[in-house]
Amino acid sequence: MDLVPALQEPLKKVLGPATAKVMAEHLGLHTVGDLLHHYPRRYEERGQLTHLADLPMDEHVTVVAQVADARLHTFASSKAPRGKGQRLEVTITDGSGRLQLVFFGNGVHKPHKELLPGTRAMFAGKVSVFNRRLQLAHPAYELLRGETEGEETVESWAGALIPLYPATAKLESWKLAKAIQTVLPSAQEAVDPLPDSLREGRGLVSLPEALIKIHRPHTKADIEDARARLKWDEAFVLQVALARRRHAETQLPAVPRKPGRDGLLAAFDDRLPFTLTDGQQKVSREIFDDLATDHPMHRLLQGEVGSGKTLVALRAMLAVVDSGGQAVMLAPTEVLAQQHHRSVVEMMGELAEGGMLGGAEHATKVVLLTGSMGVAARRHALLDLATGEAGIVIGTHALIEDKVQFHDLGLVVVDEQHRFGVEQRDALRGKGKQPPHLLVMTATPIPRTVAMTVFGDLETSVLDQLPAGRSPIASHVVPAADKPHFLARAWERVREEVSGGHQAYVVCPRIGDEDDDPKKKAAQRASPEDDAEKRPPLAVLDVAGQLAEGPLQGLKVEVLHGRMQPDDKDAVMRRFAAGETDVLVATTVIEVGVNVPNATAMVIMDADRFGVSQLHQLRGRVGRGSAPGLCLLVSEMPEASAARQRLNAVASTRDGFELSRIDLEQRREGDVLGQAQSGARTSLRVLAVIEDEEIIAEARQEAAAVVAADPELTGLPGLRTALEALLDEEREQYLEKG
Repeated sequence: MDLVPALQEPLKKVLGPATAKVMAEHLGLHTVGDLLHHYPRRYEERGQLTHLADLPMDEHVTVVAQVADARLHTFASSKAPRGKGQRLEVTITDGSGRLQLVFFGNGVHKPHKELLPGTRAMFAGKVSVFNRRLQLAHPAYELLRGETEGEETVESWAGALIPLYPATAKLESWKLAKAIQTVLPSAQEAVDPLPDSLREGRGLVSLPEALIKIHRPHTKADIEDARARLKWDEAFVLQVALARRRHAETQLPAVPRKPGRDGLLAAFDDRLPFTLTDGQQKVSREIFDDLATDHPMHRLLQGEVGSGKTLVALRAMLAVVDSGGQAVMLAPTEVLAQQHHRSVVEMMGELAEGGMLGGAEHATKVVLLTGSMGVAARRHALLDLATGEAGIVIGTHALIEDKVQFHDLGLVVVDEQHRFGVEQRDALRGKGKQPPHLLVMTATPIPRTVAMTVFGDLETSVLDQLPAGRSPIASHVVPAADKPHFLARAWERVREEVSGGHQAYVVCPRIGDEDDDPKKKAAQRASPEDDAEKRPPLAVLDVAGQLAEGPLQGLKVEVLHGRMQPDDKDAVMRRFAAGETDVLVATTVIEVGVNVPNATAMVIMDADRFGVSQLHQLRGRVGRGSAPGLCLLVSEMPEASAARQRLNAVASTRDGFELSRIDLEQRREGDVLGQAQSGARTSLRVLAVIEDEEIIAEARQEAAAVVAADPELTGLPGLRTALEALLDEEREQYLEKG
């Protein structure tokens, strides 16, 4: 973070090339500064033993324990046919449980001499099961001898607390600890990124002191002091980066866009058959206030599935058209772009028939532009964009191509932000004569703190009210392996919905026309939690055939997936929307935006293969009309598994914000921040987005004040250095483009 010459020293100079190579390859550590910021995961107390009873299977663990007994066995084997094979079995204990260690062959001599009953040591290895007992095979170990050893060991173990580091099989925790002890004196030269006033005002220790205390604490209070300080560093430096971006945005010019008193927006509102919810009115006001300013709006609109985000975005687009500009909506897939185009044209009626006979007085043209359009239709659409004839444009990333020119681009709406690269959004924003206003929409509810950390440069609006007329959705987990009759009942429920005049979706994780590549098949069986995990995920093409010939025989079943031709996809969606198809077997192409009010049931096969947010998104496709929805989550995972607990959480709540917290607590921030920061590893080491909400909120306020007073940070060289380290060139560009 705060790399300065002493901390920029390459590790190979300090620790030697072999150790440095392992650190670089396995832990991404290259410099002294990197190593100082590799913090302990937890600490062991000398007088307190770890709980052996709680060891996780198949994980690399470090435990502190005492040898209870050691037995050397000889046996015959193919390598030692005369009974000369040797196996050392050592039992260690910590009072809570016992664990067996095994050493074989020539590897038995050293531990046989050293691991005598009563000896205490740190042991590291991978936990496995043999004869129904937990064991570590050939663990690495370090004896805890206290004061009897040479100077270095006394120094290493002098503290009452033993730091345990995130380690790898190639580099045990205590080897990392020794390496860190070697570079720890350099911590004195760490330049402090926090302004003195902030640090003193919050009673935080200095950075050198924090680094020394986190690696060599004498008391638990030392650890608390260090962590409190290092959390502030992470939160504050990240928030300063985002605050500088917000500040830079306010310096850019933009054309204010105000709707006319009795123009297109007013005409549209008059023809709405319902009143807007309080939430929609409030969010619309926030957006209209932003659009009326002379610097670009930068707003994130997040709302529950079905909360009416599209309507709010459309009203913003109409306001911009009213003021003489053009508005564009960028959708991640052709299916979704076509769906948006259809629903916008339906909502607008004759107001979408600009330049046509029968078009209303204030009408504009609504144009669709996707990659698969025919040449003539495409040429026509491009002409409408360039002349300004089209006030509203909806499309996929085909909108970003160089050929696409706008007459006067005033607003860019990005749907499902997480599916677009920053470069794509940036290219579209670059098509305005002046920077256009930007509205980013997502239906994946993001906890407030994640929004502040990831989208901290965007003002946030939240729609958490469902419009009247949305029906409840009942969700249930169907344990297909434990209770096969539940799955049979699921198909009966689908038939009942269809016989009641409704339709259903069946969602599968895979298409099924993949080539039979053995490598792919091997990859699909990566984690053998049980048989459900060993087989490849269920596929649309297989399941559709089995259903049509089996439990759903006689119903009209069709398939939809991403590798179909665009015209075929559109035709399938049209037939389903028109009610001609009873059951649509699809991949997650239906995840966002697909709107068929008559579809009331959804069966998600291998539901454990999807993330929490994705399941919530999929479920939002049913219950969109007046009839209640039903979502069945089919899984073969055992009841006690983490996957089933995840599914139970989804079944038990409709609150997307609650689910996104569960999702985040399970996945941690890496994924979330990875999306926001050009896929780079999360820069958070001690800060936990959900737990440290208050620190993030306070850091945001402090950062805004610092940047307002000194945008270039001229008086804070330490903070500038820390920012440069956080925002290497790639991230800096990423943040610039936003």
